[in-house]
Amino acid sequence: MALSPLNQRRWRNFRSNKRAYWSMVVFSILFGLSLCAEFIAYDKPILVRYNNSFYTPIWNFYPETEFGGDFQTEAVYRDPEVECLIVSGGLDICFDDPEGVIEDSADGVVDGEAITKGWTIWPLIPYSFNTAVERPGAAPLPPNAQNWLGTDGTKRDVLARVIHGFRLSVFFTLIVTGAATVIGVIAGAVQGFFGGLTDLIFQRVIEVWSAIPVIYVIIIMFAILGRSFWLLVGLLVLFSWTGLVGVVRAEFLRARNLEYVRAARALGVGNVTIMFRHMLPNAMVATLTMLPFIITGTISTLAILDFLGFGLPSSAPSLGELTLQAKQNLQAPWLAFTAFGTFALMLSLLVFIFEGIRDAFDPRKTFQ
Repeated sequence: MALSPLNQRRWRNFRSNKRAYWSMVVFSILFGLSLCAEFIAYDKPILVRYNNSFYTPIWNFYPETEFGGDFQTEAVYRDPEVECLIVSGGLDICFDDPEGVIEDSADGVVDGEAITKGWTIWPLIPYSFNTAVERPGAAPLPPNAQNWLGTDGTKRDVLARVIHGFRLSVFFTLIVTGAATVIGVIAGAVQGFFGGLTDLIFQRVIEVWSAIPVIYVIIIMFAILGRSFWLLVGLLVLFSWTGLVGVVRAEFLRARNLEYVRAARALGVGNVTIMFRHMLPNAMVATLTMLPFIITGTISTLAILDFLGFGLPSSAPSLGELTLQAKQNLQAPWLAFTAFGTFALMLSLLVFIFEGIRDAFDPRKTFQ
């Protein structure tokens, strides 16, 4: 679908802003990689070949009995016995000396028995965000060839947690920002367009609503209902939408008496059509100006809540919890450097991108 001339001009302006454009490229690559986190950092194989059949443990549940074992529970693919069963085609001798069988299976024969060789393809990092690393020493462990960014205080791989945590943080931010923007734009448009008593009542409601201590409300609700991803999303949306109301309201108050609005009213155009088809595009620059602050504020709020222990459930990969680990383990500087670098990179890229989008929508700015 071809872009309109106006949107083509906006895209050219955005591409001309090199900082914004390359920030979008870098962020898109990082976010795209995080979407494939299970293929990069996970504690199950991507693909298993066993007795000429193929299995995908990364998506499906397979009991150990599927590979010739004794238990109906999910196969532990890192267990030498399970690995031996897969490699040797389910020979019972694996339970006697699994490592020896794996070595001997290179010839295709074990104790005189011909075997059907199996294999597993693992992710680049064979750990998920909650996998305990089997590595000698007291946690947190420093970086090495096995754990590129070391481990945290509970021997979980830091790089795996960063990859999964980055994806979760971006999804969380996009959901909260998108929902809060829709509510804030509608509320500001209604206030500015109708004015009068409607504007007065809305302003008083927003003043009271903005005075509510958000973090206290979240802590109380979590104490009553328990920690939940969607509960946290809903609570932050309820208190984030007010940030956009002021700028949208001001733009609609300024534009509601302009000639094109009066002409549309005289022609019998409905209020909703005037507000969102004719007036809203002119208020987009002011709206986009506030989005970087809402986005960075949402990420910071999530990190603060995780740092205090009132954020996402403990089972979730949390960048704020990584910051808490850094604070509790000052003797492990790699935790602090990783947490700071991740937040600095993510916030900087998002701010540069939305600055470029804001300038692209501003008709007064043109880049060469």
